[in-house]
Amino acid sequence: MELNILSAISPVDGRYRNRTAPLADYYSEYALIRYRIKVEVEYFIALCEIPLPQLQSFDKSKYDALRDLYGKNYDIDAAERVKSIEEEINHDVKAVEYFLKEKFHELGIDEPFCEFIHFALTSQDINNTAIPLSNKEAIEQIYMPYFDDLLLRINSFAAAWASVPMLARTHGQPASPTRLGKEFAVFAERLEIQYVQLIQIPSSAKFGGATGNFNAHHVAYPNINWKIFADNFVNDLGLKRSQTTTQIEHYDNFAAHYDAMKRINNILIDMSRDIWTYISQEYFKQKIDKAEVGSSTMPHKVNPIDFENAEGNLGIANALFDYMSSKLPISRLQRDLTDSTVLRNIGVPIAHTIIAFLSLLRGLDKLIANYAAMDADLTRNWIIVAEGIQTVLRREGYQKPYEALKELTRTAEEVEIDKLKLNEFIDSLDVSPDVKEELKHITPFNYTGI
Repeated sequence: MELNILSAISPVDGRYRNRTAPLADYYSEYALIRYRIKVEVEYFIALCEIPLPQLQSFDKSKYDALRDLYGKNYDIDAAERVKSIEEEINHDVKAVEYFLKEKFHELGIDEPFCEFIHFALTSQDINNTAIPLSNKEAIEQIYMPYFDDLLLRINSFAAAWASVPMLARTHGQPASPTRLGKEFAVFAERLEIQYVQLIQIPSSAKFGGATGNFNAHHVAYPNINWKIFADNFVNDLGLKRSQTTTQIEHYDNFAAHYDAMKRINNILIDMSRDIWTYISQEYFKQKIDKAEVGSSTMPHKVNPIDFENAEGNLGIANALFDYMSSKLPISRLQRDLTDSTVLRNIGVPIAHTIIAFLSLLRGLDKLIANYAAMDADLTRNWIIVAEGIQTVLRREGYQKPYEALKELTRTAEEVEIDKLKLNEFIDSLDVSPDVKEELKHITPFNYTGI
C-alpha cells in the first residue's frame, strides 16, 4: 500500500497531518539529512577559515554554492540520493559525506579539498550537532509561536472575566467564591514561569571527535586549539558545546527540555480538565457549528471534544517525554546505540503537543461564559460567606464566632441557608448595628477577595 495520510500507521502523519506538517521541516528523515549536510558544510567552511594549510587556496567565493546544498538547492531528489548511497554502504552519516563529495566535484572543487569533508570527525559529531539544532529551531519556530498564542488567549480570558464572580470548589464542595478571570490567571502564571525555565535551558551539542578528546584533530594539527575552534563553531550555529563528553552528547539538557515541556503539558492537562468540568456544570456554553455532529445518536449534544483531544495528546506526549528524559542521558561506557533510535522519535512528543495546542486554541475559541449559571450557583450557596462573617466577628472580639457559624451552617442539610436565614442569624448576634450592617453587605457576589 502506498503511504499517504490514510495509510500512515501513526495519526501524527495520518489523521493529524494537517496540524503537524510544519514539523516535517525539522524532524523528518528529509530534515535530518538537510541538517547533517548543513553541519558538514559549515564545518568545512570553518576549517577553511582557520585556515588549515591545505585549505588556504580554497576559493571562498564558492561558500554560497556550498551553503545552497542545504539551502535553496536542497530538495527531495537530494535526500533520495543520500538514501540511495546509504542503501549501498549501510551508513547514514557516511552517505552524507559521499553525497557532498559528489556535489563538490559538480562544483569543480578539486579532490584534495574533498578529503576535508568530515575531517577527523565521528558520526556523532554530526548527529549530536544536527539533531539539537533541528530541535532548537523547531521549538523556536513552531512550538513557541503556538505556545504564545495559547498564553495570549488564556490571558485575554483572565482580563475579560476579571470581575466575574464564580463559586469555587475545594474537595468538590462549595467554597469561598472566586472570579472566573482569576482562575484563568492561575494557569497563565504557571505557564509563564515554566516557559521562562524552558527557554533558559541551552541546546547542547557534542563536537569532539571519536571519544570526545579531539584525538584525530590533535594528532594531525597539534598547534591548533581545537577546543576553542569547536566552541566557536558550535556557538556560531546557535548551540552550546558540551565540554567533556564520550562519543556522544550526554543529553542532560535534552532531558531538561523534555522535563520542562512535560511540566507545561501537565498544567495544560489540569486546565483542560477544569474547563471540561466547568462545561459540565454549564458555566460555559460552546459555540455551535451547525454542520458539526456531537453524537451519533443524541442530536442535542455539543461535546467538549477539543479539551478531551488535548488531554489525550498531552498525555501521550508526556509519556514519551518522560521516557526520553530518563533514557537519553544513560549510555553504556563511551557509547551504545540505544540513543540513535530514540532520537529518531523526538519529533513525536512535540507533534502530539502541537496537536494539543491547536485543540486547546480551537476549544477556547468556542467558550461562551454562562453568567446565569454561575450566578445561580452563587445564589444557591449563601452559606459560603460564613467564612467572611466569622472573620469580621473575630475582629470585633465576638466570643467563639467560628463555632457560632459552624452551628448555623451545619444545619444546612435540614434548612437551606439563604440570604434571609443568614440575615436572621446576623440580627441575632450581640454586635453593634454598624457591624450587623457590614455583615449584611457580604454576599456571594462581592466576597471575592482582591
